[in-house]
Amino acid sequence: MKLMFWRPKQVPVLRLHGLIASRADALNIDSVKPALLKACAAAAGATLVLDIDSPGGSPVQSDLIGRAILHEAEIKRVKLVAVIGEAGASGGYWLACAASTIRANPMSIVGSIGVRGGGFGLSDLLARYGVERRLYTAGGNKARLDPFSPEKPEDRAFIQTLLDDVHTQFKTWVRTRRGSRLAEDPKVFDGSFFLGQEGVALGLVDALGDLDTVVRELGGEKATAQVFRPRRRRSVVSRLTGAAMRGVLEG
Repeated sequence: MKLMFWRPKQVPVLRLHGLIASRADALNIDSVKPALLKACAAAAGATLVLDIDSPGGSPVQSDLIGRAILHEAEIKRVKLVAVIGEAGASGGYWLACAASTIRANPMSIVGSIGVRGGGFGLSDLLARYGVERRLYTAGGNKARLDPFSPEKPEDRAFIQTLLDDVHTQFKTWVRTRRGSRLAEDPKVFDGSFFLGQEGVALGLVDALGDLDTVVRELGGEKATAQVFRPRRRRSVVSRLTGAAMRGVLEG
């Protein structure tokens, strides 16, 4: 006699938590791709949930991951639903836009569709202490943005053009993925971030909800999440950074 054990349905979930960067302890195409392949295989012909909790990071890695998710989902005929936890901001929101539907908690941080860059200028500090800067270059702009030299207007214009170009690509991605659902409101693309409730009003989020609710909607009341996690090497610095970020969001 063969014994049959009933098991609740499992809903595939790809966990995308943390900073997006090329380093080993962060979300990037190398750390995410193996988990993505397994998650899409498990969800083939059905739905994959993207569990997102990220403040963003590298635009390059955000783009690589987002496009990889779309590519694998198309191959496996997978429908994508994103659920934003604490934050889906900047690059985190970029990843959420890979999904056809986005859910969020009323107090999730969403949006932040903008680009930032910067550094420090130390030329006055060196002069104050009588430190002579000696710099040798080949190429007129090789020392552009050197923190120990006075900032030049042409250098500021150069970096602003780069930021604007990346911002344009970010906006294009969001418009392509969200379409007519986006509100005609300038603040959508001015770098502002919003709570999930306002994100719904602005068309950045489709509806409110959390991961457990979505899993039950997809698999029934007894369904559980089959979680696929990127493999990352966690450093002490990254753990402290993560704790600090949670403290800010909780504070």
